[in-house]
Amino acid sequence: MLRDFSTGVGLLAKGFGLVFRSPKLLLIGAIPALITSVLLIGSLVALGLWINDIAAWATPFADGWSDGVRTATRVAAGVSIIGAYVAIGLLLFTALTLIIGGPFYEHIAETVEDEELGGVPEAQRVSWARSAGVGIRDAVLLIGLAVLCAIPLFLAGFIPVVGQTVVPVIAVCVNATLLGIELTGIPFTRRGLKLGVRRRVLRERRAVTLGFAVPTYLLCLVPLAALVVFPAAMAGGTVLAHRLLNNQIR
Repeated sequence: MLRDFSTGVGLLAKGFGLVFRSPKLLLIGAIPALITSVLLIGSLVALGLWINDIAAWATPFADGWSDGVRTATRVAAGVSIIGAYVAIGLLLFTALTLIIGGPFYEHIAETVEDEELGGVPEAQRVSWARSAGVGIRDAVLLIGLAVLCAIPLFLAGFIPVVGQTVVPVIAVCVNATLLGIELTGIPFTRRGLKLGVRRRVLRERRAVTLGFAVPTYLLCLVPLAALVVFPAAMAGGTVLAHRLLNNQIR
C-alpha cells in the first residue's frame, strides 16, 4: 500500500515536471483555473462574512444552552460548514475549470499522451460541447456524492477528539478520491469510457489514486496555488489514467 501511495505521489511530481518543461502547457492550464479561482474565492469570502449567522441557523438546538457551550458548538458548526464548502468547492472548482477550459485541458491531455506516452490508438475527438456536457453530468454526480459524504462527516465533527482528528483525515481521503476521478476524466472520455468505468479502474488501485489525489487536494487548499497545481495535476492525472488503462503500474 505504501509503495502504491508513493507511486501516486510520483505521478503528481511527474505532472509538475511535464508542465514546467513546457511553460505553454502551464499557461494554457492556468487561465481557466484563474477565472474559476476568482469566482470561488469571492463566494468563500462571502461565506466567511455570514458564517456566524449560518452556524446559528444550523444549530437552533443550542439556543438555550450556556454561553460557553453554545459558542463552542457554533464554532464547531462553522468550522464544519466551511470545511464542507471547501471540500465541495474544490470539486466544483475542478468541474467548472474543466467546463470553462475544456479545449485547453484536452490539449494538455493529448500532448501528454501523444508526445510522452505513445499516443492513444483510435482516440475519439471530443468537441467542446460534448466535453462540457460530460463534465456537467459527471460534476453533478460527483458533487452529489460529496454532499452525501459531507452530511455524516459534518455530524461526526461534533464527536469529541474523533471529530477533530479522525474525521478530517477521512474527509480528505473521500474528497481527494472524488477529485482524482474528475482529474482523470479526459483520458477516459477520449477512449469512449464512461464514469462508471473510471470509478472502477481507480478503485482497483485505490492507494495509487490516493497517492496522486491527496497531495493534489491539499495543495489546492493553498490560495491561488491551483493556478500551478491544476495544470500539473491534469498532466499527472493523464499519466495515471494511461498507465492504469494499459496495466503499466505494478
